[in-house]
Amino acid sequence: MFSVLGVIDLLALIPSYLSFIFVGAQSLLVLRALRLLRIFRIFRLVRFISEMRFLTVAVGRSLRKISIFILFVLTCVIILGSVIYLVEDDNAGFTSIPQSVYWAIVTITTVGYGDVAPATPLGKFIASFIMLLGYGIIAVPTGIVTTEMAHAYREKGHSANACPGCGREGHDTDARYCKFCGTKL
Repeated sequence: MFSVLGVIDLLALIPSYLSFIFVGAQSLLVLRALRLLRIFRIFRLVRFISEMRFLTVAVGRSLRKISIFILFVLTCVIILGSVIYLVEDDNAGFTSIPQSVYWAIVTITTVGYGDVAPATPLGKFIASFIMLLGYGIIAVPTGIVTTEMAHAYREKGHSANACPGCGREGHDTDARYCKFCGTKL
């Protein structure tokens, strides 16, 4: 509470409560900018740099696979956007192929703004297909990066085998006993 960051928080919060009691205390709300000094807490994150390098290596190694996957997704979006343009009419909002491709991107990413929506049964069927495809598309890059993280983890000298005693992972590849509980691996 009496640390530097605690005092900064106190100075930043006092003007909020004073504005309820005193008229004209709203000008003190400028002191809330002191909360920006909390950004210096990020310097305590230096100990996590090795984990950040680990993640960077995994993403770097999977970049080619993800790029090819994104190219595939863009091709699907252009094709499906063109198909929905042919199926739907201008009254539903599909006035051009770029507008239809925009709709396909919004639908496949599961954002769904609702500004353009299909009206025909065939258009709704295509929309349903794109929505289901979107869920699969979200999962693929996650699997690619996770696989590369597992490879990088093993290359770092750790085994992915879990201890039968405590269930923890992260043992050295040549370990015979768990480094956490001592159970034989």
